[in-house]
Amino acid sequence: MRSLATIIIIFTLLTSNSFCQNNQKVINDTSTNLKYRVSFPAIILGNIGKGGERTNTQHIELHIKRELDAKNIIGIKLATWRLFQPMGIQWWDGLLDKIDSESEFYPGYLRETGIGISYQRMLWKGLFASLEILPQYKTYLDLDDKKIANGFKLYTSYHIGYHLAFGKKKQFFIEPQFHCQNWMIDTNTPDEFKQLDNKWKSHFLFEPNLYIGIKF
Repeated sequence: MRSLATIIIIFTLLTSNSFCQNNQKVINDTSTNLKYRVSFPAIILGNIGKGGERTNTQHIELHIKRELDAKNIIGIKLATWRLFQPMGIQWWDGLLDKIDSESEFYPGYLRETGIGISYQRMLWKGLFASLEILPQYKTYLDLDDKKIANGFKLYTSYHIGYHLAFGKKKQFFIEPQFHCQNWMIDTNTPDEFKQLDNKWKSHFLFEPNLYIGIKF
């Protein structure tokens, strides 16, 4: 996880300068016919090859969006992932150390799956802010993948990032960004999982990410 976050940050810094000038022209071009876009977070690529590892989040996420005009973009978010420890452990709480020590691992897994909506607002040139709302169906599993309980979570995230387009028709893009998320509604958590969740926050701050996509 540490290495993936480092790669994302380095890649973001290296690509920002090279694509910035070309991207400004694309953002200001309201005559484009490429109104739809599909994207996914690069972080899911880190799951490839991990197989049944304890820390494999089995994260799959896809965004399908439509550009209403040069400033406003709406979309659908489809996502599923598997948590092995509480999501509310912050960076400054020693998040990476706790993964290494396994001190906060659940006595099993939490699988969360949902379909939600998103709104993205272009602020200035490629700079944007976005909001995502994702109702999730929760399934709690033991270490043998046997179901323990089901529940519901309302997961929301808030993003700030930059849209960088490239390619002959500027149909390919990346969106380096930071986002924060919270989950104020979270029901029917088994006691052995809840004891760990209650030690930490019901939000997570400043997650770096990089989205990769194509317009059509």
